[in-house]
Formats: sequence, structure tokens, C-alpha cells
Amino acid sequence: MDPDRIDQRADEQQGESTMPFLTRDITTEREGLAVFAQQQIRQVATTLQGLDRDQLTAHPTASELSLAVLARHVLEVAGAFVAQVQDATARSHSAQATSDGSPPTARSEHSEALSGGGMSEARGEDTADSLREALETVAARLAVSLEDADLDAPVAVPEAPWLSGTEQWTVRWIALHSIEEFARHAGHADIIRESIDAKIAYELNALADGQPWPPPGW
Repeated sequence: MDPDRIDQRADEQQGESTMPFLTRDITTEREGLAVFAQQQIRQVATTLQGLDRDQLTAHPTASELSLAVLARHVLEVAGAFVAQVQDATARSHSAQATSDGSPPTARSEHSEALSGGGMSEARGEDTADSLREALETVAARLAVSLEDADLDAPVAVPEAPWLSGTEQWTVRWIALHSIEEFARHAGHADIIRESIDAKIAYELNALADGQPWPPPGW
């Protein structure tokens, strides 16, 4: 994947709206999936700004998750989605299907993240800024992957009791599920952040975009 294109995609997203939670208009299916998946990961990133280490690892709600752990989880799952989209698309483009017509084998190193079988842990070097930067990067990587994807390519379903009943997904399903997944985590992150210092999504998005808060006439 071209690093320059990833950087360009991140820069474009940052300049597309007056607030990061408003996406630009979209005209194609791939564009829509890419833009909204990237935007939801960026929403998680906005909840981290301005936090010190104690706040980042705090548990201000009944949830066992801190913002640091939640951010790490999003990074892990988003990275797994990128790998699966790229792998499925490459297989489709090279026509390397299995001879018996069975679905492609899921990458074992990503199976746990995609199956929801575990939760990431915060790292000692994690800061609000480092996690925000990592989230912005993986969001751009996912967007570029989806823009280039074969949406009908099959993706093997990881082994997990709650994923029984189907043998394969498509890249289109992965893309739609990623939007659902990251929107859920963004909402959870909003609750944790508001419990820390009462900052809400509107204020955090304004701050992320360098806008005053409250806005004139609020």
C-alpha cells in the first residue's frame, strides 16, 4: 500500500468538513464505505485529545475499558479489517481460488481480532497523541483499501461460537460491519470521555478542527 496515498487520504479527510463528524458527499459505493469507515475511527480519535496518562487509562464508568484500551482495540480490529480486505481483493484479482471452491483460509494472525475473542491492552508508551496519530493512520489505510477493493470477493469467517451459520462473508459485508463496529466504539468512547471531564462530541469535534467552543451564537 502506497504510504504517500495514505497520507494524502488522511489529509483530504481532515479538510473535508467544518467538523470531523460531518463527512463530505459521496457518489459511489466504494467511496461511501471508505469515507464512513474512516470517519468513525476518527471519531474515536477525537475523544483522546488533551488527556494525560491518568485520564487515558481511567475507568470513570462501570465499564472495564479505558479510552486507551478502547483505542488499542479499534487499532487491532481496523488493522485486521485492512489485512482481510487486501488479501481477499488480491485473491480475487489473481484468480487464486481454491480448486474445490471452498472459501479462502482466514489469516490466523487476524482471527482473534475479527472474532472478538479478546481485548487489547494499553501499552506503557501510549499517549493521547500517539494513539490519535495511530488511529488516523489506520483509518486512512482502511479507506484506501476499501477504495481499491473487490466488494464481492469472499472473506473466510473466523472460528467463534457466535459466528456460526455461515462459512464466508464478502468484502462488502466486512466494510459495512466495520462502520457498525467503529460507530459502536465511538459512542462508547464518547460516554467514557464525558464521564472524565464532561466534554461532549460537539466540543471535541470543534477542538479537533481548531474551531472555537462554544461557537458564536450557540
